[in-house]
Amino acid sequence: MTIERIEPRLGAGPHMSSIVVHNDTIYLAGQVAKDPQPDIQDQTRQILENIERQLAAVGSNKSKILTTQIWITDFDNFAAMNEVWNAWLDPENMPVRACVHSQLARPEFLIEIMIVAAK
Repeated sequence: MTIERIEPRLGAGPHMSSIVVHNDTIYLAGQVAKDPQPDIQDQTRQILENIERQLAAVGSNKSKILTTQIWITDFDNFAAMNEVWNAWLDPENMPVRACVHSQLARPEFLIEIMIVAAK
């Protein structure tokens, strides 16, 4: 059994790793937009671009996503978020997914996405 913890974070924020790889399974921490000022679609695009970057860094890609958890702060944004998600998703390799309404850590964040993928 091998466990690799990538980009561990210490300091003022939450103590966590950005990515944990256990054998051939990749766990990404919840992702939020780097610039939370735009609308739900822009925040979703930022997050999905970051997910692609992180997966590539550990030898994977979006076609290998197994499960996705999405938290949004307002279900009025659900259709707009789904539009970006559906355009980004690999239609031949769709993961299981949950999407829930939630208050996030900071009010400017409209969406957070967490995934588990295979290598």
